Amino acid sequence: MSHGGAAPAARPAYRDGNVLRWLVAYAASSVGDNVYFLALGWTAQQVATPAQTGMVMAAAAVPRAVLMLGGGVLADRLGPRRVVIGSDAVRCAVVLAVAFSLVFAAPGLGLLVAVALVFGAVDALFMPAVGALPPRITGRSQLARVQGMRALAIRIGNTTGPPLGGFAMGVGGAAAAFALAGTLFAVSLVLLTAVRLAPPPADEPAGAVPDAERASPWRDLTDGLRYVRRHRLLRPLLLSGALSEFALNGPLNVGLVLLAGERGWGASGMAWIVSAFGAGAALSALAVTVLGRLPRAGLVQPAALLGASAGIAAVGLAPTLGGAVAAAGASGLVGSVSGGLSSGLVQTAADPAYLGRVTSVTSLSAFGVSPLSYPLFGAAAAAWGTGFVYALCGVLGTLGAAVALASPAVRRAELPRTRTVRAGGRAARAGSGAGG
Repeated sequence: MSHGGAAPAARPAYRDGNVLRWLVAYAASSVGDNVYFLALGWTAQQVATPAQTGMVMAAAAVPRAVLMLGGGVLADRLGPRRVVIGSDAVRCAVVLAVAFSLVFAAPGLGLLVAVALVFGAVDALFMPAVGALPPRITGRSQLARVQGMRALAIRIGNTTGPPLGGFAMGVGGAAAAFALAGTLFAVSLVLLTAVRLAPPPADEPAGAVPDAERASPWRDLTDGLRYVRRHRLLRPLLLSGALSEFALNGPLNVGLVLLAGERGWGASGMAWIVSAFGAGAALSALAVTVLGRLPRAGLVQPAALLGASAGIAAVGLAPTLGGAVAAAGASGLVGSVSGGLSSGLVQTAADPAYLGRVTSVTSLSAFGVSPLSYPLFGAAAAAWGTGFVYALCGVLGTLGAAVALASPAVRRAELPRTRTVRAGGRAARAGSGAGG
């Protein structure tokens, strides 16, 4: 959709205080998530059997998967700011209440399951809303850069959250760990309330949904899914992303445990592989943050996904630990580029009125559908061998790249350009107004 002319001047995202508040809030939330899940799992295994512990850890996934699309509808109907602040406040209150209760009583299995269910339901609202904020806090030309910053925040959370949670557990037990997670959610909440949102474009106040139809949440949901299905760019990008999530998450989250055990690499070898993947992903996220835009993004994105898929297959087929570490680092490097470009293209192409629902679809594939690959990966590895299943996952990721490459809309897609304009003799950066 063309907006006719240049967008308002947008400073680089890493110099924008409004974007940085959102970024620190996102990072605090990510660290808090990791601390919370560590505290939940550790507390559960102290009072429950292994099977019951697995039930507690899986409890959050059910409402998250079921309610994720509804969370996108709510973000579009009420606005992402209301939803993200309200859901973050509930998360904070629930986790701090658990911490307070553990000071006075031992945890029960029923309490832990209830907390996991509530947290999963609230996460289903929080994720689409917080993911829909970037187009409202910065210019379109900065969205790829913001996605690189977001990827860095996720890496920070994954790297620092578990050791912080373990330290809190060692100092004050489960109550201290839950209190730390709740405090991090409180920091996130305070920062999110300070984030300023630009209004939707004046020519897009309510998208393509008539007021009478917007009275029905179900109509909003089906309309959003229909919008994604009919969009020439979003449909192949989201399908490609779902295939890649399904292909890559199993090897990274389940496969490494099996692979390290089979090859005799041990826990330290698995840690080296995980660290290499994370370092590669962080390095490319930093590069995207600095560069802000890569030319021919629609071609680079699936090409990078091809590289990531080949790297994942190579991890499982590598005969030595060094080879697996190198393959994981390369896969993380190009995989993060693919993910960042895909997110940037999706957010620049999506109509603002549908952005919450579009974000909920991407979140569903990453956090709702892809965990289904874990038991499938384990069963397939037991039947055919872990290395062979790694190769199959590489093929599935390649199929995701092929879906994107087969679309002319994806191949031609570009991120908005930045240009320099002169105002009073001083240069200012502005986003191109060319629409998707």
